[in-house]
Amino acid sequence: MAKNLTVSVSPHIHAEITTHTIMRDVLLALLPAVVASVVFFGPRALLVEALCVAVAILCEWVFEKICKRPVTVSDLSAAVTGLLLALNLPVGIPLWQAAFGSFVAIVLVKQMFGGIGYNFANPAITARVIMLVAFSGTMTSWVVPNFVDAVSSSTVVDAVSSATPLAILKQGGEGLPTLLDMFLGARGGSLGETSCLALLLGGIYLIARKVITWHTPVAFIGTVVVLTALLGQQPLYQMMAGGLFIGAFFMATDYTTSPPTPAGKAIFGVGCGLITVAIRVWGNYPEGVSFSILLMNILNPYICMWTQPKPLGGVKE
Repeated sequence: MAKNLTVSVSPHIHAEITTHTIMRDVLLALLPAVVASVVFFGPRALLVEALCVAVAILCEWVFEKICKRPVTVSDLSAAVTGLLLALNLPVGIPLWQAAFGSFVAIVLVKQMFGGIGYNFANPAITARVIMLVAFSGTMTSWVVPNFVDAVSSSTVVDAVSSATPLAILKQGGEGLPTLLDMFLGARGGSLGETSCLALLLGGIYLIARKVITWHTPVAFIGTVVVLTALLGQQPLYQMMAGGLFIGAFFMATDYTTSPPTPAGKAIFGVGCGLITVAIRVWGNYPEGVSFSILLMNILNPYICMWTQPKPLGGVKE
């Protein structure tokens, strides 16, 4: 009888949740933002997104083949990284620069540190920050969305240079889009950051699917709203402007680079919010979401250490 038993180490609980299913849900949650990017910025948005995803998958496959590692492109994590990077780029970005960003995210940030689960920072965020430094001109060239205003029914011409709402706020606030345009996405910005409605739908989907919890997004967004209200910085615009929604729901919640405990997630979100507001209000750069997430990624090991629960019967060191 004993010969028919298979003995293995713990854990013995089997769950249907895998890296593939988690990444699939993230891709599904990003679909509304992808659709919104095409609606507002035209078919080139889809080209940039497809290119970033394709290069990310190719880079991961080639690197793992060269290093004789198991090929992991089927887990969809490379596709998620490529799409997140694309959604953080302007529609007019040169295609070779978009491809370079995917290479940096996958090879230099993810694979060079051991692959999924070993990277010290979110690959898409890190690649975007590197691109901001390397290609500051093209990375901050925004255009007016190709959108028909629901109120005035006037067509906005595509490829017309435009300042982002955060840049307008930095310059005094004259000429801001309406709050409805901010919520729907009819404003200048990166491909996937303009439509708060699309990102909110995706975030709610991830929470409902239990891919993420509410702690980090609520703490992140809530901190930005409260602090900007106290500082008299138009909190509703600050909440919907820039990459706050995509950062809070899709990038600050990365499993590898954020804390696993509810307390840690809340601290992480508050920290991101504090840094974001500091950069937006007192810094020279109008946006701070990417920098805040990257900096908190670096602090993540310490947050995990501080918030790690004590085992039952364990002695506090």
